[in-house]
Amino acid sequence: MNELQTQAVPAARVRQTFALRDLGIAPENMRFDEAPDDEIPLLAATIQAAGLMQPLTVRPGRRKEKPAMALDGRRRLLALELLRAEGVVDDAYPVEVFVETEPGRQAAAIVLTNTAAPVHVADVIAAIGKMLKARLEVSAIAGALGYGEAEVRRLAALSDLAPRALQALKSGKLTLRQAKLLARLGDADAQAEIVDHVLQGYGFPDYRVSEALDQGQATRADRRFPLVGAERYGAAGGRIEADLFGERPDVLLDAGLLDSLWIARAKALADRVVGAEIALHITSEPDPNWPEGLESYGWDEESLDESQSAALDAAKAAEAAAAEALAATDPSGDEADEAVTAYLAARLVRDQAHEPGRPVTLLLVHPGRNRVIAAQAFAPAAPEPEVALADGAEVDQGEGGSSPAVAVTSVVEAAAPAEVDGVNHALHDVRTDLATRALIRAVADHPATALTALIAQLFAVEVLHQRGRGEGPSTIVAEAYGRPRARVIEVLDGEVRQRLAERRTAWRESGLSVIAWIDGLAAEARMALLAELVALSLDLREERTTSTRAQARAQAAELAALCGAEVTAHWTPDDVYLRAHSKPQLLAMLEAMDETSLTAKTLKKEELVAVVVEAAARRRWAPAFLSWRAEVAGSEAEEAEASEGEAPALAA
Repeated sequence: MNELQTQAVPAARVRQTFALRDLGIAPENMRFDEAPDDEIPLLAATIQAAGLMQPLTVRPGRRKEKPAMALDGRRRLLALELLRAEGVVDDAYPVEVFVETEPGRQAAAIVLTNTAAPVHVADVIAAIGKMLKARLEVSAIAGALGYGEAEVRRLAALSDLAPRALQALKSGKLTLRQAKLLARLGDADAQAEIVDHVLQGYGFPDYRVSEALDQGQATRADRRFPLVGAERYGAAGGRIEADLFGERPDVLLDAGLLDSLWIARAKALADRVVGAEIALHITSEPDPNWPEGLESYGWDEESLDESQSAALDAAKAAEAAAAEALAATDPSGDEADEAVTAYLAARLVRDQAHEPGRPVTLLLVHPGRNRVIAAQAFAPAAPEPEVALADGAEVDQGEGGSSPAVAVTSVVEAAAPAEVDGVNHALHDVRTDLATRALIRAVADHPATALTALIAQLFAVEVLHQRGRGEGPSTIVAEAYGRPRARVIEVLDGEVRQRLAERRTAWRESGLSVIAWIDGLAAEARMALLAELVALSLDLREERTTSTRAQARAQAAELAALCGAEVTAHWTPDDVYLRAHSKPQLLAMLEAMDETSLTAKTLKKEELVAVVVEAAARRRWAPAFLSWRAEVAGSEAEEAEASEGEAPALAA
């Protein structure tokens, strides 16, 4: 047993209440003989306004002394005596004290001031609120409490919080930082709802409150501010308001001025890059819509020859170097003009290097998400290639015209899709596109399923004559999934495309023919490559709710079950996907996640999108149909769970 373990635990301090007439100053108090100082009246005023926040420390009286003699708290007792002399309180006024009976603790109380338990900041906030209501000046409150005036002003901003909020702060369910966030909201009803949420044990929704505070405000963290800078903004008459607590970015009060300054500077720099043949579109929106009738340069790099591929790699390297040089400068200064224009020019070259044969007709410039400025080149939309009918078989008479196409049926019966009710064509297109990308990733990670899909395709081509013949030695016709003016989702189909790009690089470096290179791969690597190629050939997109592909849907459900497809393994709904939905549809998603709240219905759509993004990420949730499963309710859900238990191979 060590020395610390042998020490006795100090006795608990005894807290009692004495009438004011029964209290006196102990002779051993170090300032017993000192006259009252000039600040005693101020201390008396604060006690009158907020009460006695810190109990006195006393010992029992001896002989002719009063029942309790103050070892610590002489000035507080003098202030109370002043209030009694002025008739504010009477002799019976109750005063809380700590009673020390042990000589050692009494001696410590004489030497050490403020030996009692420290006052909680929630009590200080409540006291400051009472003092302000009593019309005490901030300087007087600071002098009485021993705080700096700036700190008193900050705590005073919290004094308007509801008593329940201060209760949560004192009990530890709210931190001081969270209380400050709550005070910034201003809306008493919203504050009350959040406090109730916290007191019920659900935690403080930091993200939601921060989003609400940022809504409609421009701060130093705004994407437009780095290119404009404080000096240019201030010279134009822009005003900046510092956060009272010094914890959040300064607010730019003239957001319209910031907007016009950003557009003017971005246009002046972009004009140096584009010629008369390229239109320039400048917008201050961080995530602008793409121009109508135009499309960006594609991600299909397989069609490039060796020299074009080398040019694209060089363009990517040049853009990365220009971005690094721009990041090393202060973008708001005139000396950064050259770095900004160099980056815009490099970006323009990189975009066009994807498709060298298509001239750029428009350059879109906007504030960058991770950079000072962002740009993207556009060209007229290329005509979509003609493809075979989605569900009907393309008639192939074969040799001699004796083998008409045969309809393929699936073991799984295709039910009418339930998720199209109340959904417009554009949203249906978005949903089926994303579901396709999710299945691409799932099949690519499951070679056995990919092999099954490939064999099924071979059977349909060679036996059932479902496709026309290709121009190579094989009659299989395949095409990588893609669509004009659509983003690649990095964690879904983007991951598969990246794998194939790395394999293409490995093949080029080998110096072998394609067949020789593939033949030299290990069996596991060949199977993985097969899975990736088959996965990227999947196309289950439906452009209209009236043209659903029952046969394709049924087979997609079979493939998804075989490989345990679950979109949430890699992705949850993001803001781009959710913005295609209406507010009622977003609210329905929250309800499906049991995340409904009274304030959700009052949020603007962008705010609601952010709430759904956060909830889905936290719960790893996405609509079931994105994983090619039906939404099942009630007894059907129980049956589905039972069947999953009996057949683990079908479980996600």
